[in-house]
Amino acid sequence: MRRGLAIFLIINALIVAWLVRSVYTLLTLLVEDGSADAIHSAEIPAPNSPLIDNMSQYIPRIIHQTYVNESVPVVWREAQKSCIDLHEDYEYKMWTDAKSREFVATEYPWFLNTFDNYSQPIQRADAIRYFVLAHFGGIYIDLDDGCNRRLDPLLSYPAWVRRTAPTGISNDAMGATPQHPFFLRVIESLRDYDKNWHLPYITVMYSTGPLFLSVIWKEYMSSGRNIGDGPAGGRVRILMMDEYNRFPWSFFSHHKGSSWHGKDARLIFWMGSHWMMLTAMGFLIAGIVGLCAWWIWGRVLLLGQRKSKRKDGGVWERAVGWSWRSGKGNYELTERHEV
Repeated sequence: MRRGLAIFLIINALIVAWLVRSVYTLLTLLVEDGSADAIHSAEIPAPNSPLIDNMSQYIPRIIHQTYVNESVPVVWREAQKSCIDLHEDYEYKMWTDAKSREFVATEYPWFLNTFDNYSQPIQRADAIRYFVLAHFGGIYIDLDDGCNRRLDPLLSYPAWVRRTAPTGISNDAMGATPQHPFFLRVIESLRDYDKNWHLPYITVMYSTGPLFLSVIWKEYMSSGRNIGDGPAGGRVRILMMDEYNRFPWSFFSHHKGSSWHGKDARLIFWMGSHWMMLTAMGFLIAGIVGLCAWWIWGRVLLLGQRKSKRKDGGVWERAVGWSWRSGKGNYELTERHEV
C-alpha cells in the first residue's frame, strides 16, 4: 500500500507541475504591478509647461486609430475630435478595414492568411494596431479614449503601454518608436496565439487582446530585453491609472466603448467579481476529485493484490486445503481430505 500511495502522489505531483508550468506566465501576472517601469507623475511636466520643450522626443508625432470605415459613430466623435484638435501638428492615420488589409498584404504578406481568417473583426482591429506601431511608430488610441491634454511628454519614452485592472496591461492606448523590439516580438507572436477557445471573449482576449499583450509583455521582461530608455532602448514604460484617466491633468478621458463584448463577456465579468467564491469552489472540487481518484486507485491496487494471491496460492489451496490467513503471516489447514 505504501508503494501504491507513493506512485499515486508522484503521478498527481507531475500533473500539478505540468498544469502550473502551462499557466505560469498567467500566474505571475497576478503579482505583477508594473511599478518597476512606471511613468511617475513627478517626471511628467504639467500641461503647457515649458519643461516639455526640453524633453527629448523619440516617438514620431503620429496618432493611429481604427474603425470599420471612415464613418465614426456619433458616440465616439467627441473623443476623436479632442485628440485631433489638440494635436494639429501630428499626422493622423485612420485605419479602416480596407486600409488595414491592404497594409498587411503589402508590408507583412506572411501574416495575411492569419489576418483574413480571424473569426472576430475585433481581432483584426487589435492586430493592425501592433503592426502600425511596429512599422511607423507613433501613438495608438482607441476611439473611446479622448485626449485631456497634449501627449508630447509621452513621446520621450521609446515604448509605453498602460496598466489595467485587475492585472496586466491594456492595448487601448500605447506608443512606440518604429521597429521597437517589444512590438516586433508582439507581431511575431500573433500566429502562435491564434487559437479558438470556444468562448469569443476568451478567444479575443488571449489571441490578440489585452491578455495576449500582457503575456507577451511578461515574457519580454523575462527575456532581459526590457532595458534602455534612449532612442534605441528596449524598455517598455507603464502609464499607470492616475496618469491615464483619473484626474483632470491625466492624459486621457474614457468614453463609452467595448462594443464587441457579448454574453460570454458578461459571464467572465461576473466570474471576476465573484473570484473568491469560485476559488473556494475550485479547491473544494479539486479535493473531492482527489479523494475519488485515491479511492479508485486503492480499489485498483486491492484487486491487483487479490488476483496475484489467487494466482500464487490457489492451486495449493485447492489441492491440500491450506489457505493464507491475513495478518498472521502463515498458512493454516482449513480442510482435511481423508483417504
